Amino acid sequence: MFIDIAKIFVKSGDGGHGSVSFRREKYVPLGGPDGGDGGRGGDVIFVVDTSMTTLLDFKYTKKFIAEKGVNGAGSKCYGKDGDDLIIKVPMGTIIRDIETEKVMADLSHPGDKYVVCRGGKGGKGNAKFATATRQAPNFAEPGMPGEERWVGLELKLLADVGLLGFPNVGKSTLLSVVTKAKPKIANYHFTTLKPNLGVVSVPGIQSFVMADIPGIIEGAAEGVGLGLDFLRHIERTRLLIHVVDISGVEGRDAVEDFIKINEELNKYSVKLWDRPQIVVANKADMLYDEDIFENFKKKINEMGYDKVFKMSAATYDGVETVIKEAARMLNEIPITDLEISPEDMYIPEEKKFTYTIRIEEEDELKVYVVEGTFVDRLLTAVNVNEPDSLKYFHKVLRNKGVFDELREMGIQDGDIVRLRDFEFEYLL
Repeated sequence: MFIDIAKIFVKSGDGGHGSVSFRREKYVPLGGPDGGDGGRGGDVIFVVDTSMTTLLDFKYTKKFIAEKGVNGAGSKCYGKDGDDLIIKVPMGTIIRDIETEKVMADLSHPGDKYVVCRGGKGGKGNAKFATATRQAPNFAEPGMPGEERWVGLELKLLADVGLLGFPNVGKSTLLSVVTKAKPKIANYHFTTLKPNLGVVSVPGIQSFVMADIPGIIEGAAEGVGLGLDFLRHIERTRLLIHVVDISGVEGRDAVEDFIKINEELNKYSVKLWDRPQIVVANKADMLYDEDIFENFKKKINEMGYDKVFKMSAATYDGVETVIKEAARMLNEIPITDLEISPEDMYIPEEKKFTYTIRIEEEDELKVYVVEGTFVDRLLTAVNVNEPDSLKYFHKVLRNKGVFDELREMGIQDGDIVRLRDFEFEYLL
């Protein structure tokens, strides 16, 4: 089964919590705090696996979650870091952020890897909060949560040459005679329902990869037929071999077919339409008049395409000439990575702990409500019922600038400050 699109949920590991612990040993009356830090959560990493050819592994498995960091312990024991989660994907996979629809990474080379979610940082144990004036801190930091997101995976085949043309013009036959690929071949339309790859290896020329792209017909760029599903697979090709049926046995006009397919390329991507093409008039063994090919070649030349060949894939007549010309042209066409515009690239936002302040009126009192990720993390880290911890709580609010902002907003003695379900009376 060929699967080239998938949508999965990924989450990195949460950081382990710091430990609140005190050294208590016989003959050590002033042992002090000895809580260790929590371990870091595992990352989620996509890695290219050259042995994979489809995204079939992601058809049924949709959630991938990395290991959490282990909590810290007493005796200054640090928690173990969570193991990274390695997700293998085929070469040519594009990773896209579902929420923004931006491209996060293009994994198109052996050994490519991308960290899609970074693990949460481990929290500090209470040993890290001991100072000359706070010798027995009864609080520790919680671990940072891991990142999570839905990502889309899109496979774009890595081939040097793409075979282009209407169904049943002989693309699969050509692929089968010049490579060891075994595509399905039959005398009806849409025989090929998935892209087929093969390596062309002919004595005297450098080997290259050829792909048979199925289902491209008139209207493919708008979703007609199978074309919209598979047009993406020729985006990485450097050269297109455009195959047409010159025999006319199905009552089709080869020139019209050629124009229609190129119109679909232009609608889908101007860069594809502008890609070098070799035009191949296939099924020449069934021609009743040689002038038919000459007239076809003349019209194609007038459109600006000078590489036009007569061929019969079934009898192998003219096939070697086409393949050698493709190899020659590939030597002159540089290998370039898939071009992704800067507007389509995903730029990760720096994770910051922020807060907002709003004013509520309750029983003729002003209540200043402080909320946000900063508040959630701070309240998780401290025990407001413990004096030393409460002092640390106020110190963090002061250092963060919360008190300065409250004063700018006009807070007065006796006004209430609320952080989630914890309230205190403001005193100048």
